[in-house]
Amino acid sequence: MKFPRYAAIAAAALVLSACGSAEKTVDQQSGSTGSALVGVTMPTRSSERWIHDGDNIKKALEAKGYQVDLQYAENDIPTQANQIENQITKGAKLLIVASIDGTAITSQLQQAEDAKIPVIAYDRLLRNTDSVDYYATFDNFKVGVQQATSLLTGLKVINADGSQGTATGPLNIELFAGSPDDNNATFFFNGAMSVLQPHIDKGTLVVKSGQTDFKTVSILRWDPATAQRRMEDLLTSTYQGGAQVQGVLSPYDGLSIGILSALKSSGYGTGGTAYPVVTGQDAEVASVKSIVANEQYSTIQKDTRELAKATVEMADAVLKGGKPQVNNEKDYDNGVKVVPSFLLDSIIVDKNNYKQVLVDTGYYTEDQLR
Repeated sequence: MKFPRYAAIAAAALVLSACGSAEKTVDQQSGSTGSALVGVTMPTRSSERWIHDGDNIKKALEAKGYQVDLQYAENDIPTQANQIENQITKGAKLLIVASIDGTAITSQLQQAEDAKIPVIAYDRLLRNTDSVDYYATFDNFKVGVQQATSLLTGLKVINADGSQGTATGPLNIELFAGSPDDNNATFFFNGAMSVLQPHIDKGTLVVKSGQTDFKTVSILRWDPATAQRRMEDLLTSTYQGGAQVQGVLSPYDGLSIGILSALKSSGYGTGGTAYPVVTGQDAEVASVKSIVANEQYSTIQKDTRELAKATVEMADAVLKGGKPQVNNEKDYDNGVKVVPSFLLDSIIVDKNNYKQVLVDTGYYTEDQLR
């Protein structure tokens, strides 16, 4: 942890305050924040959740008196690199980065460190660099465990209370994983497989295609069209002659929509052929509607309001020269250092509890889900 960097920020704030600068970071006597610039970079607007993340962070930072430069890179790595460089040039006092590829912006992060600008990795770990100070995210291994648990529940292998279900198998399933350049994708997959593998070993679950390796089942950039094509290929190559797929582990709602589209084109969801149990993540509106319509089975809600709040509190503490709250200092090794992290909890959402989890909490309105 590079506390001298924070001390330098606080010292600079005192100098600027004495000069009456509008760019002061903190009034050391009153403890109030000034109009320091915070750079926020998000991967893309094509995913509903990143729009919410960016908006929530911007609103919370501005409520504390900060200026915010919020940028979206549309999943283009050079664009994100340029955005971060521009934020450094503009004089940002802190960077919050949700990376496209956690290994692709190390030179920009080094520029930030050279300029004594603290960096908080947002939801996606920044890897292979010493130039990241904190990480705010959800318990991503647990998210994978929850996805696999909901898959087993939907298949009736287990009951909602975790007890033995009525299904004994063999049940055909297929596996999908997230983008290999996103550190979270490995956590999701490993968490899920820690739950599914014993049932595969017993023969209750069968990955009929034989494709169980992370690299084989991963979907670059979390692209729904790529997931749809892979599902189409699996159905063509593996599920002929009456064989059916009963479950699909999908790590993200966007992929789930693509997977379901491929399944529908092959006759699932029509006549007497039910959709398989398909999981997801992020509780995006289209997928929640799909759950209500008995298509997608479940999703994982990661309340981005809470993640934004935790990240902004972390940023505020750092900018005031303090040490933010963390609750994990052992699990998130980025290849160079273990990054102090704050992890939040997530919730399994299905047709039985979506109103309670999403509507009653104000995450969505009922009209949004119609």
